[in-house]
Amino acid sequence: MNAGVSPKSLARVAGVFYLLTILTGAFAQGCVADNLFIFGDAATTANNILAHKSLFQWGFTIYLIEMLCQTTTIALFYDLLKPVNKSVSFLTAAVGLAGCAIKTVSRILYIAPLFLLGGAPFLNVFSREQLQALALVFLRVNEAGAGIALAFFGFATVLKGYLIIRSWFLPRVLGVLGLVTGLGLLTFLWPPLGLRLFTLIAALGLIGALPQIVWLLAVGVNEARWKEQAARTSSGA
Repeated sequence: MNAGVSPKSLARVAGVFYLLTILTGAFAQGCVADNLFIFGDAATTANNILAHKSLFQWGFTIYLIEMLCQTTTIALFYDLLKPVNKSVSFLTAAVGLAGCAIKTVSRILYIAPLFLLGGAPFLNVFSREQLQALALVFLRVNEAGAGIALAFFGFATVLKGYLIIRSWFLPRVLGVLGLVTGLGLLTFLWPPLGLRLFTLIAALGLIGALPQIVWLLAVGVNEARWKEQAARTSSGA
């Protein structure tokens, strides 16, 4: 940690980026994707994208902002939880960043329909129906990639919950809620199960995330206990 940044300040910055991750993701999914995409109807989905092109493009931008915020959150939590167990904190960050990489690559497929539906001359070899179907395929693969990323986030969230429970400077109940959230996300190891339970998993995610965010923003961490645990970890005690 930078010597000029206190653990409490670090925790509050982590809370800000954690909140931004949730807000941007919820907006891009709930206000853009869920309103424009009808996965059983390629023609309607294509028409929706073309009719709301600016909104669709903003959805892509906000998805990227979400990933930037989530990557920052993961890095900050690594520093914050490192005094508990440096190796486990590193593993948590590595798995979480792998999930971010998968999800970011998937978002490239999100924007692909604009190129397919844009009327470029070299696409004239395909019929309109073929292009609409291919655009929908890209969107479905984008959603599948996001689901794979959730499995990685689930494992990282379980590890983070364990670290919070073992910490001296954060309430253990936050770690328990994190464990429950992580176990829910791990259902995406079998995507059909994760998709079927998605509403429940999303609710568990909010139940686990919101108390953490509120605590980090309002309280931060117990600095004396953070420094004590950091000192003991450094000395190998």
